[in-house]
Amino acid sequence: MSNLYATWLERADVIYKSELESILDRTEDIEDRFYQTVPFGTGGMRGLLGAGTNRINYHTIRLVAEGLARQIEGQGEAAKVRGVVIAYDTRHFSQEFAYETAGVLARHGIQSYIFKESRPTPELSFAVRYLYAVAGVVITASHNPKQYNGFKVYGEDGAQLTPEFADEIVAHMESVEDIFEVPSMGKDELLASGLCTEVLDKIDDAYNGALMSLMQRKDIEKDLNIVYTPLHGSGLVPTLRGLQEAGFTNIHVVEEQAVQDGAFPTVSYPNPEEKAAFGLAIELGERVGAELLLATDPDADRLGVAVRDGGSYKLLTGNQLGAMLLHYLLSTKKENGTLPSNGAMVKTIVTSEMGAAIAESFGVTVINTLTGFKFIAEQMARFEKTGEHTFLFGYEESYGYLAGDFVRDKDAVQIALLTAEMAAYYKNEGKSLLEVLDALYEQYGQYRERLISLTFEGMEGQQKIGAIMTNLRESAPKEIAGLRVTRVEDYKTGIATLADGTEEEIELPKSNVLKFILEDGSWICARPSGTEPKCKFYIGLINQDDSIFEHIEREILEFSK
Repeated sequence: MSNLYATWLERADVIYKSELESILDRTEDIEDRFYQTVPFGTGGMRGLLGAGTNRINYHTIRLVAEGLARQIEGQGEAAKVRGVVIAYDTRHFSQEFAYETAGVLARHGIQSYIFKESRPTPELSFAVRYLYAVAGVVITASHNPKQYNGFKVYGEDGAQLTPEFADEIVAHMESVEDIFEVPSMGKDELLASGLCTEVLDKIDDAYNGALMSLMQRKDIEKDLNIVYTPLHGSGLVPTLRGLQEAGFTNIHVVEEQAVQDGAFPTVSYPNPEEKAAFGLAIELGERVGAELLLATDPDADRLGVAVRDGGSYKLLTGNQLGAMLLHYLLSTKKENGTLPSNGAMVKTIVTSEMGAAIAESFGVTVINTLTGFKFIAEQMARFEKTGEHTFLFGYEESYGYLAGDFVRDKDAVQIALLTAEMAAYYKNEGKSLLEVLDALYEQYGQYRERLISLTFEGMEGQQKIGAIMTNLRESAPKEIAGLRVTRVEDYKTGIATLADGTEEEIELPKSNVLKFILEDGSWICARPSGTEPKCKFYIGLINQDDSIFEHIEREILEFSK
């Protein structure tokens, strides 16, 4: 460990020298920075900014870019010409890392198309398909705090990588003998080489045109009072343009958060799932009398929504907004006679079952996937290939949704537009979104969900998370909060075990996930996060009192000590 630290101290870029010198006597800090290289999975890699192999920096960015370059090189000259689209969010070093990536690709003779300005992850997904590129990269850490950044890779279909593609990149990364000798190009040399083209307006126009095709009711009155915040991120330009061209003109932007700033100075955690992120939007909403508050995260793939509730604002959960949007889309298509007979809705196994109940009531097929939007995109690609189903909607509880197949990852921009349209339509009908939600509960049942995230940092944290999952497997509870466990689904083994010992095969890819189904249809799901040092427990209740949540949470905390 000390040898690796000493090598970095001697050979790393000069910008990291003082940082490395400052930890000279801090053994734990050195160990945390060098015990591994930032893991690269099907979602790419994400980590703390800083010096070390377990940090995001110029050297680890060059390393993963080299792995991608060698993988593309192996596909032949045609793939190199098709090239890679590169986007970036507003975080510290995002733009610099984007050009660094293009510089590594150029050394291999691979063409790149890089956005002139920060743009959302979903627009990158769109651009890969639009430009017929062989891959895409976006430099982002999504909704993580300011200390993080990351490198996400997309395949030629605009979706996050398949495991096979990711494994090939990792193998090439591991074959790099010296991380400090990865060849790159400076920005000026890169742009002069002809191997890097800056793009912007053409992609913006095409993406916006695709957004407009999603609008369901173009002739309704759209006098809706909206507050929007991009939380200092990349969503401002496409979201504001989309709303305005869709006919929404009474829009108030939170100006303090319209500034693209990787320090996220007005929020400690730029995540629209958190109420604190809505603080300034709520203040502005109260001043202007807004009916709808919209917030996108730094790379604009997640959307948070708050609606007026008497004299205050209520944040909708991802499950609630997903269910409402699904019902709105399906009921509108049915009314217009455009609901296909082979329609399908795709959701993850930790997403509320309310959406499934809604879809089935319209005769729409429900398909469950593992957690991660790449699995939803995988189903979309299958539909496109086989024609078995028509994709109508996909969503996950963590504020990610998709209604159009021109993007293959969650898209906060398109969902901001659809949410505004839905709110305007129901306003014309004399209903608030909360009244609509209550009506859906009355029709389909009281579905309520909660997420418990336990954080365990560093190497010891990883071991602790592993121990929790192992203990759950070896000592699976027979009862939770007084409710009998009737089915245990172990996605790591691919086996579901019923209370009587009967076993059934789970027809999904293997993953370190456990799901416990209770006697009333409620459920608890446990999984390690793929991007954060957390063990996550998802709880879904049906027609149960909220006090059950507290019982389950106490049992989870006791088990996880």
